[in-house]
Amino acid sequence: MNMKTLSPAAALKAIDAIRNSFAARISARMDAPDALAELEKVLGLLGEVDFSRANAEHLRASGHPVIQQLQQAEFKSGGEGVSAIFDAFLPLLDALPWRYSYEPRPDAPDIGERMAWAELVGPIAPFSSRKVCLGLTAIGPGLLYPRHRHPAVESYWVVSGTAAWTAEGITRHHPPGTLILHPANVIHAMQTHNEPLLAAYAWTGEVETLSEYV
Repeated sequence: MNMKTLSPAAALKAIDAIRNSFAARISARMDAPDALAELEKVLGLLGEVDFSRANAEHLRASGHPVIQQLQQAEFKSGGEGVSAIFDAFLPLLDALPWRYSYEPRPDAPDIGERMAWAELVGPIAPFSSRKVCLGLTAIGPGLLYPRHRHPAVESYWVVSGTAAWTAEGITRHHPPGTLILHPANVIHAMQTHNEPLLAAYAWTGEVETLSEYV
C-alpha cells in the first residue's frame, strides 16, 4: 500500500468540515438539548486549540488494514448533512494516523486490524489538546465493537454506514446523519453489518484516559 503524507492543510480542511457540520447541526436545533449543548462545548474547546502548529510525528500515515476494508466495501456518502465530512476525508483515508489501542482479546484476535480511529485533535494527535479530541472512527463490515466505556463524554456523528448501536442495554440502528451522545462511563457497543461504519467523534472531559472493554 502506498501511503500518503497528511499535510497540516489537509488535516485542517478535514477538521473544518466537522466543525462546520457541528455548527450547522446546532443551528438546526434538531437534536436533544443535552446533545446540542455538548456540541457547543466541543466547538468552544476547539476554539482554544492552536492550529498554527502541527506535530509532524502524529501526521504520519499508519497504513492500517482498515483502510483497505473501507476502500473495498460499498463505501458511500451518507448524504445531506455529512457529505462535506465524507468528501473531505475520502481522499485522506490512506494518509490518516489510524490506531487501535485496546489490549488483545482472545475472543476477537483480528479486531485490531478491522477497526481503528484517526484522531486529529487530542493529547496524541497532529493538533494538541488535553481538553478535547476530534477524529474519525472506522469499523469494517461484519464486526462487533464490544462493550466498552471511558470517562470522557463522547459525541458521534454517523458519516457512512448503518450499524446497530447499543447503550445502556438499548439497541438502535442509526443511519448516516445521526448524532449520538454517550455520557461519561456509559457502556456502549457497535455492530456493523454488510457495510463499514465511518463516524466523526469528539471527546470532552477526561480525554487522556483511554477506553476500556467491559
